[in-house]
Amino acid sequence: MMNRQEAVKELNPALEGKTPEEILKHLLHRYGKRIALASSLGLEDQVLTDMILKIDRSARIFTIDTGRLFPETYSLIDKTNLKYGIRMEIFFPDSAGVEDYVVRNGINAFYESVEKRKECCRVRKIQPLLRALSTLDVWICGLRQEQSVTRTGVKTVEWDEANSLLKANPLVRWSEQDVWDYIKANHVPYNILHNRNYPSIGCQPCTRAVLGGEDVRAGRWWWENPEHKECGLHRR
Repeated sequence: MMNRQEAVKELNPALEGKTPEEILKHLLHRYGKRIALASSLGLEDQVLTDMILKIDRSARIFTIDTGRLFPETYSLIDKTNLKYGIRMEIFFPDSAGVEDYVVRNGINAFYESVEKRKECCRVRKIQPLLRALSTLDVWICGLRQEQSVTRTGVKTVEWDEANSLLKANPLVRWSEQDVWDYIKANHVPYNILHNRNYPSIGCQPCTRAVLGGEDVRAGRWWWENPEHKECGLHRR
């Protein structure tokens, strides 16, 4: 049987030119309960949630609650669960790990250096993600090439070396306008902060509104250089 890493060479040609719905249908059928959407509750992931549940109501969708999300993000979790009649899986950071980080560094130490910010991301986001991924062969993400300078080389299906599994990006070639058009046409619930110039939303202390003409990711970790603006979930 073909191993997961080799499957990348088969899947990308097979899925070339397919719509996101066709990509998802193929992958959900092939991998069953060993595939899940890792939702950040952003626009792209809300689109994917809608698409996935139209294909398979029992498909797995999970998110990470870092403990420092916006109130609007928590409201969106409820709205999504109610609209689709689901109970999204939620993974939390280890309380002892968070406590240790805060005791050693302070509650907002992530502003002090890239290293401390990445350690906070590791404790609050990466470690819970790894627990979720340990049950999967494939994780579905809402990455788009247009999103930032760190994502221009993203492909439809990639081998995630760091986590030893496949990563699928069905919206990889979509534009921001494509995403909004789908949301409006299908009445997909989304975070109301997007209406207040928050195109990319993460933890509350690390996210700000963007100014006109700024990159869509400019509001994430805005005190850092653009090439550092990943939390480690999507290492390349």
